[in-house]
Amino acid sequence: MSNKTYAGIPEEFAKLDSSKIVLIPVPYDGTSTWQKGADNGPDAFLEASENMEVYDIETRTEVYKQGVFLADPVLEKSSPEAMVDAVHQTVKKYIKKNKFVTVFGGEHSVSIGNIRAFHECFDNLTVLQIDAHADLRKSYQGSKCNHACALYEASQTTNLIQVGIRSMDAIETTVMDEEKAYFAHEMATDEFWTDSAIDQMTDNVYITIDLDAFDPSIMPSTGTPEPGGLFWYETLDFLKKVFEEKNVVGFDIVELCPNPNEKSSDFLAAKLYYKMLTYKFVDDEVEDDFESNFKDTNSGSKLSKFNDDDDI
Repeated sequence: MSNKTYAGIPEEFAKLDSSKIVLIPVPYDGTSTWQKGADNGPDAFLEASENMEVYDIETRTEVYKQGVFLADPVLEKSSPEAMVDAVHQTVKKYIKKNKFVTVFGGEHSVSIGNIRAFHECFDNLTVLQIDAHADLRKSYQGSKCNHACALYEASQTTNLIQVGIRSMDAIETTVMDEEKAYFAHEMATDEFWTDSAIDQMTDNVYITIDLDAFDPSIMPSTGTPEPGGLFWYETLDFLKKVFEEKNVVGFDIVELCPNPNEKSSDFLAAKLYYKMLTYKFVDDEVEDDFESNFKDTNSGSKLSKFNDDDDI
C-alpha cells in the first residue's frame, strides 16, 4: 500500500499522536469460497477515498480534522488463525492507546480478531452485524476462523444483533438468537425494526459491516452478492441513530471485492466509512480530547485467554 495518508489528508491531521482515529487495513482473502479479490479491497477503498470530497454536506463538518492515522496493514497470511491473532493484537494495541479504532478488510474473517479485542477492552459489548449472511458456523472447511464463522465467537461472548440477514445454512439456526436477528424480508415490511434493534443494544456497540448487506444494484463488487439488500439512505438513517443513542466504540467494513470496470462500489465503501466517522464525531470539536472509555485489562481482574503482546 503506497498511500501516505488516509484520503490524501494533510500530514498534520494524519499523525498517530494527535489523531483520534486509527484506520487499520487488513488485505486478507484466505478463506473465501466463491469470488476472490477481497484482499484488494483496502487498496481500492483507499484509492477511492483519495478522490472523495471531505466536506460532509449533511452535517457541514470535515471529520478528517479530528485526525485519522493510517496504520501499517496487517499482512499475516500464513493461516486464518495466525491472521486473526495478528489482527487481535494490532487492534488491541491501538485501543489501549486511547484511539477510535477502525478496520477495513479483507474478508469477514478479519472481524473475529477485531471483535475479540473490543470484547476484552469494553464491558457489556454489543456487536451490531450488518450483513447478508449469518456467518454463525462454529467451523467451516476445517477452521474456526473461516469467513463463514465470522460472528460465531461474538454470538457466544457478546450481545450480537444481526441486521439484513437473507442467506444462511440450517445449522446456523441452532446458534442464532432469532429475537435479535432482523431478516431482510421482515425489515421490508416493518417500519419499526430500527427502534427494535437499537432497544436491544447495550451502551457499548461495535459495528461490523459486510458490504454484501447492501443490495447488489448499488454494491455489486462483493464476493457473495445477495438480492434484496439494504439501500443507501435507509442504512445511513439506521447508523445515524445508533451513533446518536449508543457509544459506538469502533467498527469495521469488509468484503469489498473490487472490479476494475466498476468503481462505484469502491466509492460507496469510501463514503460509508467517512459517514460513519462523521456520525461518531459530529458533536466533537477538533481540540476536544477523545476518551474511548476502554477498560485497562492489565489493571483489572479479567485476564485474556488469548495471546496478549503489545510489542508488535
